[in-house]
Amino acid sequence: MEVLNPRCAGLDVHKKTVVAAARLVEDGKASVEVHTFETTTAGLMALAEWLSSHGVTSVAMEATGVYWKPVWHILSSAATFELVLANAQHVKAVPGRKRDVSDAVWLADLQAHGLIQASFVPPREVGELRSLMCTRKQLTRERTSHIQRIQKTLEEANIKLDSVISDVLGQSGRAMLQAIIAGESDPKRLAALASSRIQASPATLAKALDGRPTEIHRVLLRLHLDQIDALDRSIAVIERHVETHLDPFRTAVEQVVTIPGMGRRSAAAVLGETGIDMSRFPSEGQFLSWACLVPRNDESAGKRRSSRLRPGANWLKTTLVQCAWAAVRNSGSRFNALFNRLKPKRGARRAICAVAAEMLRTIYHMLKHGTYYEEQRLEPRRQANPQAEARRLIQRLARIGFTAEIKPVPSPAG
Repeated sequence: MEVLNPRCAGLDVHKKTVVAAARLVEDGKASVEVHTFETTTAGLMALAEWLSSHGVTSVAMEATGVYWKPVWHILSSAATFELVLANAQHVKAVPGRKRDVSDAVWLADLQAHGLIQASFVPPREVGELRSLMCTRKQLTRERTSHIQRIQKTLEEANIKLDSVISDVLGQSGRAMLQAIIAGESDPKRLAALASSRIQASPATLAKALDGRPTEIHRVLLRLHLDQIDALDRSIAVIERHVETHLDPFRTAVEQVVTIPGMGRRSAAAVLGETGIDMSRFPSEGQFLSWACLVPRNDESAGKRRSSRLRPGANWLKTTLVQCAWAAVRNSGSRFNALFNRLKPKRGARRAICAVAAEMLRTIYHMLKHGTYYEEQRLEPRRQANPQAEARRLIQRLARIGFTAEIKPVPSPAG
């Protein structure tokens, strides 16, 4: 097999150490040198010097958790290596030969022959935006979890607050919670704290607030409320940093938010995952495949065994699916038409994933060509030919073992 990288190296990265195997070809003969380094900054700098001293021009490593990131950053800034990040599932070694040294040597052999497909590694500013948006998503989920725990605690105390007001942490709900925590148990006094905008009557509120909260319930409500306030402050800090780091992406955000269902936060979250340079992806098909939004290839003996989406890109897929649900509510849009066309055949779950993929395909072309979204209203579908429709239905009945005879319906008199 042809050697494409005569002086390359493979790195087996761990939390505390990194095993480096340099594969060097001289006079048609290949030799391998192996050395282990610590993953401290000094150790990684020594790794860069060791690779440079051996004339290594190409370095491959696996994407193992977050441990590869400091190695990548230091090597990319310390020397001019061609760095390749490999998907661990794509470069599995021969079973029964699992060792740190053999893993590093195996990566070096694959890289020497150009058999490693490089994973997408975003630039630093994209990675920073990704980290901020992912952390915001996690904090938002934690906040939602604490709200659910507040509702559970109120139910245990037989207080049906969430049955009469829509937002337990709104102005009225928070005032009632603070009063309950302070020791107030009179339902009429609690109901009097409600805003005039609450649709429920004072009698209905008092009936729902007539519970039996104990001291433990008040302690738990206070703890969860404090956690929610702390999370709100943390989310506000993240949003300020996002606004600061959004300068290189403002034009792209303005493009993406023109798509139905996409808001500024969602656009920032998507761009934090994909970046704005679409030249990294040769085609829209490869872009969607990288995002794991296309059916997997699982075929044997001419039969399609599975068409489920591949696992991966969880943050991106979650955001796009949420935006897709918002987009399909826009009646008359092509996303709404696509969802309504696929839902009867494939179900709502597959249909919404198809809409999410279509939205990502749209983002790809908008970023690639620098255009904005323009809604093209779809014309109503033409009515099918009655005879052709009848033949199609008869064929479907025949496939499941039935026969039918059709007769034209007589026109009404008159």
